[in-house]
Amino acid sequence: MKRSMLLSTLTLGLVGLAGSALAAKEPPTTLQIGVTQRVPDAECKIKSQNGDKLSMHYTGKLWDGKQFDSSVGRGPFDFVIGSGQVIKGWEQGLLDMCIGEKRKLKIPPHLGYGDRGAGGAIPGGATLVFDVELLDILGPRAAALKESHSKDEL
Repeated sequence: MKRSMLLSTLTLGLVGLAGSALAAKEPPTTLQIGVTQRVPDAECKIKSQNGDKLSMHYTGKLWDGKQFDSSVGRGPFDFVIGSGQVIKGWEQGLLDMCIGEKRKLKIPPHLGYGDRGAGGAIPGGATLVFDVELLDILGPRAAALKESHSKDEL
């Protein structure tokens, strides 16, 4: 009796673990932002905000792990955040980043390319995973802040 009860408990526990492992493999329905390389507060002189021109490296993959694009081999990708030049998942997921910070963005379809997809590489309804690195923040606001911090260090 005790043995069958123990067996039942173990079986239920294993089924529960397997179920939660499967659930973790399901694509997210909301934007998920993970910081994979932090920049210490003392070294973060400026954080990205709407209107800044960002210079990024990125590698984009589908949820199944298939890579569809990367800037790493061809050079940084520059764009103005908050101007509609990139997908909504990037517009939201790249705010408040420090230069040198790296993030992993898991982007559901409604914040990516939606039902239409993009070209032949990204099918409609695709969940996207981007590994991104902020290389620099450009533009007048960034230049003024960088100059201000350089004078403070003298």
